[in-house]
Amino acid sequence: MPDTPVRVRFAPSPTGKLHVGGARTAIFNWAFARANHGSFILRIDDTDPTRSTEENTQIILRAMRWLGLDWDEGPEVGGDFGPYAQTERAAMYREALEQLIAKGAAYPCFCTPEQLEEDRQAARARKDPFQGYQRRCRDLDPDEARKRIEAGEPHVWRIKVPLDRGDVVVNDAVHGQVTFAARELDDFVIFRSDGTPTYNFATVVDDAAMKITHVIRGDDHLSNTPRQVMVYEALGAPVPVFAHISMILGTDGKKLSKRHGATSVEEYRDAGYLSDAFVNYLALLGWSPDGETTIVPREALAKTFSLEHVSKNPATFDPKKLDWMNAEYINAMTDQDFANTILIPELIDAGLITKPEDRDEAWWLTLASIVKPRVKHLGEVVSVCGMIFSHADTLAYDEKAVSKGLAKEGMGSVLDAAQQALGTLSEDCWTETAIDAALEPLPEKLDMKKRLVFQAIRAAICGNLVSPPLGTTMQLIGRDDCLARIARARTMAL
Repeated sequence: MPDTPVRVRFAPSPTGKLHVGGARTAIFNWAFARANHGSFILRIDDTDPTRSTEENTQIILRAMRWLGLDWDEGPEVGGDFGPYAQTERAAMYREALEQLIAKGAAYPCFCTPEQLEEDRQAARARKDPFQGYQRRCRDLDPDEARKRIEAGEPHVWRIKVPLDRGDVVVNDAVHGQVTFAARELDDFVIFRSDGTPTYNFATVVDDAAMKITHVIRGDDHLSNTPRQVMVYEALGAPVPVFAHISMILGTDGKKLSKRHGATSVEEYRDAGYLSDAFVNYLALLGWSPDGETTIVPREALAKTFSLEHVSKNPATFDPKKLDWMNAEYINAMTDQDFANTILIPELIDAGLITKPEDRDEAWWLTLASIVKPRVKHLGEVVSVCGMIFSHADTLAYDEKAVSKGLAKEGMGSVLDAAQQALGTLSEDCWTETAIDAALEPLPEKLDMKKRLVFQAIRAAICGNLVSPPLGTTMQLIGRDDCLARIARARTMAL
């Protein structure tokens, strides 16, 4: 369809949350539409009444919004080809079925499950290369079929695949030419006995009606393609370009699942990943602009994405690489943006502050500058700097800080010396530079290793042995509380 405007769709089934694989498929569709100045359609394929729920639909919509994948047509947006939920399109499927019946391309089948199984066993026994539906009802007299339907006999509707159709050859945009043998094409069911359409029928009716030009989806759907081609041909609709993208594996080489950790988009959101970083990372699972570039901002993705650079090989989801990328995006933020959009909101959510305006902008920018390089995702903000918002009487000391930093011989003298050195600094002189200068001579003065001296002071001030730069941290905490923390820690030191 070289002269047809690009129209792609993402059609999740609301039987659960939006998972990593589905999100990657949505990203590829969105990016392809944007790169080709086309339309990205969101459609809800909710024809499974036992598992599809409105709650799951809303979860999917929230996840799509968090990912920043704006859709041009679909729920909450509308469009010229709606409705955009399959449960609202029942009349369209019935109309398409009637169209096929009228042209003799579909017929009713009254075979019972027992008859179908008997036919399958017989085909296997005679080693028939064709082991699909044996077309028992294909040539029923139309009058007889009508009478049986009017009598209420249970039946399904099957598509009448031309016996001379030959192999189905699909020129897949990712896998290249894929051939499906004609002997595998049986007259498959397109309408169930309960009057609902099957997936392979409904999705084609929808895609044809919505003028979808490219179907970009997971390669677990590749086996559905020959049957869907049969439906397109029966309807007289143009067959879109198919692009089947590889599955996503865990680091153990097995299909990504819950055993590998979080799988739903909202779990990653709640764990503190940035949507831009998450979209960037998922986009690189099976695609790359040049094989080297790793940071691909959303704007660049929307300009450079192409199916030619999609790999047919499975991609590996590596949480460590995701953490690295998220940290890269965090570090690329200005201190101001980090403070306003991440640092302060995280501290408010944790209940550590209620009025950020109680501290001036310079204080927040200083805190942002030492926290930002030390977090891989938002969930680490509180653990990195939470002790700054404690007080001498509420600071929690972890076991390692006490055993290694305080409960060792000589640590009491370290804290005494620190208290004396810092006590000479006035509130006006309580700066990172002055604090570092006051503490720097202590190892030589006490004839102790620098590591042990500052380990004891860090344990006293922070309650742990891992923290941002000590001088800056103490400047942010303030003079009086730092001295009070040292005094409290002195009671635990030897």
